[in-house]
Amino acid sequence: METSRQTPPDDVAALKAALLRAEAELAVARAKAADDQAMIAHQKLQIEKLNRALYGSRAERTARLIDQMELRFEELAASATEDEVAAEQAVAKTTNVVAFTRQRPARKPFPDHLPRERIVEPAPTTCSCCGSDRLRKLGEDVTETLEVIPRQWKVIQRVREKFICRDCEKISQAPTPFHVTPRGWAGPALLAMILFEKFGQHQPLNRQAERYAKEGVPLSLSTLADQVGAGCTVLEPLIRRIEAHVFAAERLHSDDTTVPVLAKGKTDTGRCWVYVRDDRPFGGQAPPGAQAPNSNDRRPSPPAAMFYYSRDRGGEHPQGHLASYAGLFQADAYGGYGKVYLPDRKPGPILEAACWVHARRPFFIMADLAENARRKARSKTTAPVSPLALEAVQRIDALFEIERAINGHTAEQRRAIRQEKAAPLVADLEGWMREQRAKLSRGNDLAKAMDYMLKRWTAFTRFLDDGRICLSNNAAERALRGIALGRKSWLFAGSDRGGQRAAAMYSLIVTAKMNDVDPQAWLADALARIAGHPAHRIDELLPWNWRSATTGTAAAA
Repeated sequence: METSRQTPPDDVAALKAALLRAEAELAVARAKAADDQAMIAHQKLQIEKLNRALYGSRAERTARLIDQMELRFEELAASATEDEVAAEQAVAKTTNVVAFTRQRPARKPFPDHLPRERIVEPAPTTCSCCGSDRLRKLGEDVTETLEVIPRQWKVIQRVREKFICRDCEKISQAPTPFHVTPRGWAGPALLAMILFEKFGQHQPLNRQAERYAKEGVPLSLSTLADQVGAGCTVLEPLIRRIEAHVFAAERLHSDDTTVPVLAKGKTDTGRCWVYVRDDRPFGGQAPPGAQAPNSNDRRPSPPAAMFYYSRDRGGEHPQGHLASYAGLFQADAYGGYGKVYLPDRKPGPILEAACWVHARRPFFIMADLAENARRKARSKTTAPVSPLALEAVQRIDALFEIERAINGHTAEQRRAIRQEKAAPLVADLEGWMREQRAKLSRGNDLAKAMDYMLKRWTAFTRFLDDGRICLSNNAAERALRGIALGRKSWLFAGSDRGGQRAAAMYSLIVTAKMNDVDPQAWLADALARIAGHPAHRIDELLPWNWRSATTGTAAAA
């Protein structure tokens, strides 16, 4: 039986048409495949985000994994759009291939607060069907396009006219207006942008100067540096008020990170310390027997962060920072904190509350199945997975599951639930660890992880009797995250004074972010008002009060 074959066309035009059709079909197939890949990546990303929102971070690498998934989806979506456009161009050259259009989610309308520029297209004057000029408006369709206006620079001229008295010939003139900085030339919005770009977005001044020059405003590096120094000096009263607010807390979080510092012929490693006040997890309410800061105000105190810089990690630095503090202190097991925990310390005792995240981390490393799978896929040596470490992680995760349910409750409610649900789990964990520790050698990594907890068991279990304590020190680690990201941009601090100046500005910017305030907008307004603001009302310019003031103004409008 002979198989019938389609006879190919003989003429060149038909061959060209067939080739165009084949190319169009191939382009459509590529566009569909690229769209499928982008859709799968997007769905995986959404699933991972939902899992993180519902169940919390299952591993320390979850946040980094989501960043990688977002980057992959970004690349696949861009590729899918490129293939879609290529398919449209290929289909346009033929008439018998169906075009492919990606299905995109419905776009949200543009925000109402954006100004609208109405452009009316020229209307037809005659009917496109019969040519009649008797047309009547039936309605209109509006197509919105989002556009951006490049940043505009302007020079504000403040004119002070002089007048002379015809009788006594005395000259009268309006007083000189306040400048943001003494002998300054930068307006508050410009100065706020320079400060926020340097300390909030980690853009060194030399890169800012290059960008401004390309925009037609040449500003030398020394000129920008002068404004940074003057701006930090002007904002000093706000920094001191934030410092007082932080160390008036019942409980503090603390952590530190490295800061490379430029030295003569080398780079030294300095430290940046942070102390965070965040009463939101327990509503800022004191436990039974403790005196609340303000019995008439049951709202949690606003969060804030205070940063300090030092050339080394000596214990005298945190001891000096905490010289006037007494209360609960959540941090890692750094030995320099030892003296602040002495019972006869003045002005009062500091009670240590250990971080369960730090304790969990070494167990997790020894039980990381996912990392072993990735190493195996890359043909690398895999680490042995410890069943004991896996069980320890599961036991600790059960405590975090309880904490997620009581976040935001009052201190009394948190303590009651912990005594009911968490205390039995903690007792079982202690008994299990002591039993397993007796079977392990001294140099075993698992034994070291258990010893880390068992030697500080009082600090680890203090949260059971005090609802103000958090199970982790993540509040301090989140505050330091910006510095870790910024190190890749600015490489090192120029001097010890530069490190101190950066710590002061981090205090302002991170505190604003913690209170859901735009740091640059707040800095611009504070700089515009602080020169003529009464000193006894300086608290009105703090981020949490500034937000209340702007919210009230918007509501009144």
